[in-house]
Amino acid sequence: MAKDKTPVTQAVRLLREHGITFSDHLYKYEERGGTRVSAQELGVDEHCVVKTLVMEDEHKKPLIVLMHGDREVATGLLARAIGVKKVMPCDPKTADKHSGYQVGGTSPFGTRHAMPVYMQASIADLPRIYINGGKRGYLIGIDPADVVKVLNATLVEAAA
Repeated sequence: MAKDKTPVTQAVRLLREHGITFSDHLYKYEERGGTRVSAQELGVDEHCVVKTLVMEDEHKKPLIVLMHGDREVATGLLARAIGVKKVMPCDPKTADKHSGYQVGGTSPFGTRHAMPVYMQASIADLPRIYINGGKRGYLIGIDPADVVKVLNATLVEAAA
């Protein structure tokens, strides 16, 4: 572990408020390391590490996409699934503004602005996932059903 002290982020506060059980996993953050590095550091399959992506539709309306660490988002599939013409990633500065988190430490929990959350459907089939806890170098282990419940996430098929 990179540090002994577990951070108390907005994500942690929200999960505690909802009575959700989760585990803390600190690791040494590596710039541009992504889910590959965090999975290696935690000793888990990268498929179980879920990335939180802030994207926007053609009207610049922000949304969150949760995707397996070893998969990409097929933006065309996602757009069709959610009934918009186009979906694209936000630039990092805009993503930070919408989420209240720094890119690389974006959690879907406790975001600054409420955004619809779309989760790759196959994530719900996993027994446990690891998702950002609101700080670079900090993941939480959680039951995917709790993610769906707390975020009111819509399950979609959008993996490339």
